[in-house]
Amino acid sequence: MPSFDANGTEIYYEQTGSRAEVPLLLIHGLGCQLIHWPKPLITQLTDSGLRVITMDNRDVGLSEKLGTSPTPNIEEVLANPLDHEPHYSLADMAADAVALLDHLGQAGAHIVGLSLGGAIAQHMAIEYPQRVYSLTSIMSTTGNPDLPPGQADAYAAFISTPPPDRARAIAHNSHGWQTIGGPHYDSTLYGLARMSEPAYHRGFCPSGVARQLLALLTAPPRQSLLGRVSAPSLVIHGAADPLVPLCAGEETAACIPDAELHVIDKMGHDLPDPLLGEIADRIIALVHTVSITR
Repeated sequence: MPSFDANGTEIYYEQTGSRAEVPLLLIHGLGCQLIHWPKPLITQLTDSGLRVITMDNRDVGLSEKLGTSPTPNIEEVLANPLDHEPHYSLADMAADAVALLDHLGQAGAHIVGLSLGGAIAQHMAIEYPQRVYSLTSIMSTTGNPDLPPGQADAYAAFISTPPPDRARAIAHNSHGWQTIGGPHYDSTLYGLARMSEPAYHRGFCPSGVARQLLALLTAPPRQSLLGRVSAPSLVIHGAADPLVPLCAGEETAACIPDAELHVIDKMGHDLPDPLLGEIADRIIALVHTVSITR
């Protein structure tokens, strides 16, 4: 099983494509596992000449679970994040990704982060600029607490503690994806809701999601720090995102020097099949432009 010790935490990862190809590291969002990256997206990226590296962030999937001390549940974290001591920080999660590059012998890579993964990728670009050849931040935010919040029903459906039994937990997670996916695509047919059952069997860990959420909510805002990003950057956001509103993506792009903002009209907080080609095309164009100039 491809895993390694990253700063004292066992991290699971996979690679697709030739070792000789340009490396592209994908970092997923809150509670998501590497299987939440759709296979058609990975195939399009590898067919374009990229080596795609995916990882389970700490506390999810096949990576190490870090519940060594009492963890507040998701609702407690949302209600009063500053009342709880984080088990780790966003900086620690970014360091895990850098450690993966070290483990693979990579001086750097093109980095794509989605949602929480976007915040992790932004932190990498801020703190480890030499390791980030390009940055793509998808449906993420600067962490600015003054931005308008997402829709209450989206938070309640997706960022909430699932029931303990298998069938209801899977249904809960599927409903969460269906809600945050927005009105245009049925996530149970075209999006990440389809991964609810395999994700449950592969690495169900609600306490890990709570610890990731606490790391995200207690992280300092990044608006001014993003001004230090030197990597060519792309921000992709859905106009129909009910969880992280479009204004969060707009601010992210405005804070990163010369960043390109690409808005997808019918995209919510999901990766529906009909939009994967457009997302991949934008990533590939950025990576190949940077690769030509390197």
